[in-house]
Amino acid sequence: MDAMTSYDSMPDAPGAAETSLPAALTAFIDLDAIAHNVGVVRAAAGTDVIAVVKANGYGHGAVPVARAALAAGAAELGVAHIGEALALREAGIDAHITAWLHTNHAPFDAAIGADIDVALSSRRQLALVADAARRLGRTATVTAKVDTGLNRSGVAADEWADFADDLAKAKADGAVRVRAIMCHLVRGDEPEHPLNSQQAERLDAAAADLVRLGSPAEVMHIANSPAALTRPDLARDLVRPGIALYGCTPIPERGDFGLVPAMTLRAEVALVKNLAAGQGVSYNHHWTSDRDTVIAVVPAGYADGVPRLLSNQMHVQVNGRGFPQVGRVCMDQFVIDLGPDGGGVAEGDVVELFGAGTGGAPIARDWADQIGTIDYEIITGIGARAHRQYVGGAASDDSAEQR
Repeated sequence: MDAMTSYDSMPDAPGAAETSLPAALTAFIDLDAIAHNVGVVRAAAGTDVIAVVKANGYGHGAVPVARAALAAGAAELGVAHIGEALALREAGIDAHITAWLHTNHAPFDAAIGADIDVALSSRRQLALVADAARRLGRTATVTAKVDTGLNRSGVAADEWADFADDLAKAKADGAVRVRAIMCHLVRGDEPEHPLNSQQAERLDAAAADLVRLGSPAEVMHIANSPAALTRPDLARDLVRPGIALYGCTPIPERGDFGLVPAMTLRAEVALVKNLAAGQGVSYNHHWTSDRDTVIAVVPAGYADGVPRLLSNQMHVQVNGRGFPQVGRVCMDQFVIDLGPDGGGVAEGDVVELFGAGTGGAPIARDWADQIGTIDYEIITGIGARAHRQYVGGAASDDSAEQR
């Protein structure tokens, strides 16, 4: 756990010019936790894993997370946008990558050139990809993404028959290779809900259509994190976990499944000062001290992913002791109340905003519960100003590449 590296210091990372400066806010990413969580999901599902690293690896850093997940046994990678997949290719990652959310102006030519599996949600997308493949003289690798009930992206039920015909024709003339068929679950986090099985049945029927038309999919995947952990009957050939890889439980009422949170967010106390009784703190004085006390300024705010809605609600930990946040959370900073004795806190001390919950420290889900959201939103919202620092086995490999 000693080896550390910073993704911000990689040549293609945003903000690389500033990496020699000390960081006021640091997101420590435990790559050993990522590896552990891959193992947990594989064991629960009983099949191979597509590690979902979209949204910059859920805010953890797509490239280091992808490398750690693949080293731990993940078979493939998944992202939303082609641009995310191309960035992984540019970093030297040659694993199978599927991208599943596109506009009609998406860089399909680049995707085909980089051997990205393009998941298709409409006849229009299929036509664009097939035309690009013919123009390039290449065969595009594609996935049929079927809308089995989520009513979001995916081939609509009333378009499926025509899409399947078009796909068979494109396969027959060598424009596409039909690698997979997939769907997204509506109620994966409600494992017993009958719609989960109904969606699987609909996808099975769609797969049978492709077989009948002579364009069978090589593999099928349905299960997201909650389904991978609780519904092995839905696993099919691969499962597609996202949030579970990062150690956040997708079904909190069922426990943590043995997952380990991978991100710990820490800052440095910027300022300690006395506050007299009756004095307010931060904008509009939404908190006023009822006694003489000591306060500290923490250099993190809503621009960094600390929700303004958490104002006067969250607690942080300093030197193993919990302290309440008081007053409005600002763009760049918030204030904590150290109590009349100052809590033994000094400028430069480390503040843990959230992490693995060690010693009663907050976890990302605590923030989410307090403001009525989900921890997905919390961890993906941690901004670019937070310096990413990597801990764990795979971090040493990244360090070697930088020297």
